Amino acid sequence: MEKVLYEKRGELAYVTLNRPEAGNAIDPDTHRRMWEIWRDFRDDDSLRLAILTGAGNAFCAGADLKSFIPPLLESDCLMPRRKVADGLCGLTRGLHRIYKPVIAAVNGWALAGGLELALACDIRIASEHARFGSFEVRRGYHHGDGGIVRLVNICGAGVALEMLLTGEPIDAERALRANLVSRVVPHERLMSEVELVARQVLRNDDFAIRSAKETILDVIGRPLDDQLRLEALNAYSCAANPAIKGRLEDFYLKKDRGRAGTKQTAL
Repeated sequence: MEKVLYEKRGELAYVTLNRPEAGNAIDPDTHRRMWEIWRDFRDDDSLRLAILTGAGNAFCAGADLKSFIPPLLESDCLMPRRKVADGLCGLTRGLHRIYKPVIAAVNGWALAGGLELALACDIRIASEHARFGSFEVRRGYHHGDGGIVRLVNICGAGVALEMLLTGEPIDAERALRANLVSRVVPHERLMSEVELVARQVLRNDDFAIRSAKETILDVIGRPLDDQLRLEALNAYSCAANPAIKGRLEDFYLKKDRGRAGTKQTAL
């Protein structure tokens, strides 16, 4: 059985962690395969957006404590330096600068490294059954693959401190209030809602989408003047996009596919 399912459907890539018997925990094989998948997604010009989810009742229970963690504990003192370039599954660190959008369809537990994977996605949509947690402190360590950084950036220090110091999970509704997810939907409608959001993204211009994502990643944590400069540089670089002229003409002539306030843009 493949530990990760990778399916291309037109412009969409579906990436499904497929170890339901282990809560889709990440073992070394899964980790390596995910690196391969994200590289392929990055380099395949026919793919514009990826959807990440888990098989069965869990999104991802994190690193497999039996197979993934022990080799790290038994490694030499230079292991941390090597791991800097080898974030969990690539998406959390190492391949985090893929500017194509990635949506997480969180169908159940997103725990430990699974929480880190969800946080590394650009948009998170949760089933009502979803749960989010970080139990590492119970065992003597904490996130090392972006969990702390992204939780602070996305939810703020207050939520991060509560979740990471208590080691207590939160449910989907609390995650929504904390801005960890953008919406919570009935479990049976999760994929249809995620695909709707994917279509809303894909109706837009690739150049603008990727520039906006790059800008957001670049401005996090910088002083205001740096943020404004980066935003201006990236925004006005979009003027080189050859599609802009024709689309503006369509807008002026009221021929564009959708006009705000008057009709819904076709998906």
